[in-house]
Amino acid sequence: MTRPLVISDCDEVLLYMVAPFRDWLGEQHGVIFDMSGGDFISAMKHRDTGEMVERADMWRLLNLFFDGEMHRQGPVAGMIDAMAVLREHADVVVLTNLLDHRQDARRRQLADHGLDLRVFTNQGPKGPALKAILDEYRPSRAIFIDDLAQHHGSVADLAPDVGRLHLCAEPTLAPHIDCAHVAGHAHARIDDWPQALPWLLGRLHA
Repeated sequence: MTRPLVISDCDEVLLYMVAPFRDWLGEQHGVIFDMSGGDFISAMKHRDTGEMVERADMWRLLNLFFDGEMHRQGPVAGMIDAMAVLREHADVVVLTNLLDHRQDARRRQLADHGLDLRVFTNQGPKGPALKAILDEYRPSRAIFIDDLAQHHGSVADLAPDVGRLHLCAEPTLAPHIDCAHVAGHAHARIDDWPQALPWLLGRLHA
């Protein structure tokens, strides 16, 4: 029998992203980044003028961060220990919404933190990409972990038998995003790894 499979997002699940991105924007570009409104599109303002950053410039800055500043990202609290336990019970892969040419950079980034994991890149809803991973691995059971509600909805539509945990470890972001559990698209919402691990193990062995 094949092993169970955990399919995890990276940013705000395995590695912090919002906080280092915010710090870099302030230090290098004079941009204030505030996600308290829960909307990435309106979160960036020029410090000097208070004006919103134009959408094209916003994407340019985000691409600059992922091209040259990923070393700023550190492991989410408790994740390394939890991942070591999970990997005793299941295979683990990463499904991250980055452009495909950054796949190797993300894999190396995780390896630098002791996580030698296979990385799948994706753009858009994650349901189709997750379904392709399931078709390849054919696991005995599977769990999906992500910080964004829309991806849980996509997975719920295409792979409803997959366990779905909504986990957003960034405390400045977690209170302001839609909750996939409340929406009925995730089986649980747990925003820290020490509490998430027992739920995940229970789901793997249910």
